[in-house]
Amino acid sequence: MRDYYEILGVSRGCDDAALKASFRKLAMEHHPDRNGGCEEAAGRFKEINEAYSVLSDAKKRAAYDQFGHAGVNGHGGGGPGAGFADVNDIFSEVFGDVFGDMFGGRRQRTGPARGQDLRYDLEISLEQAYAGAEVEITVPASMTCDDCEGSGCAPGTSPTVCGSCGGAGRVRASQGFFSIERACPRCGGAGRLVLDPCKTCRGHGQLRKDRTLQVRIPAGVDDGARIRLAGEGDAGARGGPRGDLYIFLSVTPHELFERDGLDLLCTVPVPMTVAALGGAIEAPCLLGGENCDGNCKIEVNVPEGAQTGRTVRLKGKGMPSLRSRERGDLVVELFVETPAKLNARQKALMREFAELCGEAQHPKSANFIGKAKRFWEDVTGA
Repeated sequence: MRDYYEILGVSRGCDDAALKASFRKLAMEHHPDRNGGCEEAAGRFKEINEAYSVLSDAKKRAAYDQFGHAGVNGHGGGGPGAGFADVNDIFSEVFGDVFGDMFGGRRQRTGPARGQDLRYDLEISLEQAYAGAEVEITVPASMTCDDCEGSGCAPGTSPTVCGSCGGAGRVRASQGFFSIERACPRCGGAGRLVLDPCKTCRGHGQLRKDRTLQVRIPAGVDDGARIRLAGEGDAGARGGPRGDLYIFLSVTPHELFERDGLDLLCTVPVPMTVAALGGAIEAPCLLGGENCDGNCKIEVNVPEGAQTGRTVRLKGKGMPSLRSRERGDLVVELFVETPAKLNARQKALMREFAELCGEAQHPKSANFIGKAKRFWEDVTGA
């Protein structure tokens, strides 16, 4: 008798995941249904199942590892029909997501079934995310047919019990050494037949329609947030409950602001004179909420001698938190702007100003020049 590990193509030290993966691959390859009832494939399939029924059981595997086939005699090793007492359980566990209509895997319901969940992608502005908003959306969804109330039958009639399966929705057939259960081919697993279908929905019990919904966007939502609307998905089958609608939010990039958690970042140009002397400038903000349209302003105090890249933090002027009363900050990054297109008088004043300025007025330049001189001296050796 062949070694069980050899049959499954695994090593003796393999884990359960590797064992299961190998069994699944080989069983699918040699399944009688996939090989036209070939006796050789059926024999190989039986051998694979026998090996897995032993090695997948921790106690049987330990006995097999110690005593070989003698250690599991009567438990999948040697006896007539050994290894197949629990074939349905094994296939339900390993192939439940592959052979849905076989071995008790995924069974089609004949009673009420919950409707499918739906996804809707919604793009909102940063202003809407800041203040919250009420948004109207149109979602295509399956709706219960009003004329037949979801039965699929013409008004005044009702479904008939399927004579092939007796209303069970399943039929069983023997194939080789095991039985196969599958959905009834006559009623499609529903267990009932619609002999006089509704003309509106053509017997489906449902219609595809556009639904208009009002969605409340809470203040503080971020890109990638998800909103669940219970019972707003597809209608359920045979009187089952509706599914849910999941709305996935994406926030459109803003031309002025960049979001960093709860903080809002904004770069604001500052006239050179204001940067040198200090003073107040106006910066955009979102304090006006959804109706702000980017024209809301807030005063920012620029310190004397401010340089490009310096930031001014305005506490509590950023995004609201979705789960608390906390607010982020508005971080204003200063960009010192050099005046352009000067007239003759302005140029003359700038030259006079440049002559009056020394190292004290340009400490960073003086420090840089000192470093550059030392670099040149090191290079030239002078």
